[in-house]
Amino acid sequence: MNPQTPANIRVVLLETSHPGNIGAVARAMKNMGLTELYLVRPRAFPDPEATARAAGAIDVLENARVTEHLLEAIGDCGLIAATTARERDQNFRVLDVRDAAVRVVEEAVRGPVALLFGNERTGLTNDELALAKLLMRIPTDPVYPSLNLAMAVQLVCYEVHRARGGQHVPAPALVPLAPAADMERLFEHLQEVLDEIDFRDRTASGRNLMDRIRRFLNRAELDQNEANIMRGILTAVQRRRRVAGSAPPP
Repeated sequence: MNPQTPANIRVVLLETSHPGNIGAVARAMKNMGLTELYLVRPRAFPDPEATARAAGAIDVLENARVTEHLLEAIGDCGLIAATTARERDQNFRVLDVRDAAVRVVEEAVRGPVALLFGNERTGLTNDELALAKLLMRIPTDPVYPSLNLAMAVQLVCYEVHRARGGQHVPAPALVPLAPAADMERLFEHLQEVLDEIDFRDRTASGRNLMDRIRRFLNRAELDQNEANIMRGILTAVQRRRRVAGSAPPP
């Protein structure tokens, strides 16, 4: 993916009423690698509540561009994708947000793209929607389809990040997986304890039980510490049985 693509994708908030939502949007954007924020006629900005809600995304707020007119924020954008709650509209091209995100990323390679979000209460007017090339619909439960502004931005930015090839990279494990030799010792120890407590496989072959135990423990991918914990539990069981066998329980 073109490394300049993220810089070509901007989030545009129109007439945002609550400054806390602006801060939450900045945080949502930074989570997904987007930093270009445009604010068109915000009711209150800058504002301490916006700063507080931005958490680690203060830089996004500090670099936000405030404009008086919508065209100042989107005039240089080839593709404007606006959010909508409409299921379908003959006058607009409406795409599911996941499909829209793919188009956004494709067009961002060629030039600036705007993700447009309306006022929390009224959304976008028809005149404002008319500036968009496509509308994005976030699928929700029809019983309660309303989304908070920051939630909507988070979902759209997530889909854009996903379309750009973003994926979760897990942190390296601090403790390595138990090696095969350790697992074999664990299985042998477990079989020993099963024999001692007379917990046996009642099938004809007598192998199904241990085979199943092997499979589910291997699926668990025990690390070295976990394998040692299992061995410790088995040893404690054996010691307890030997004590109980030498004298009657209290």
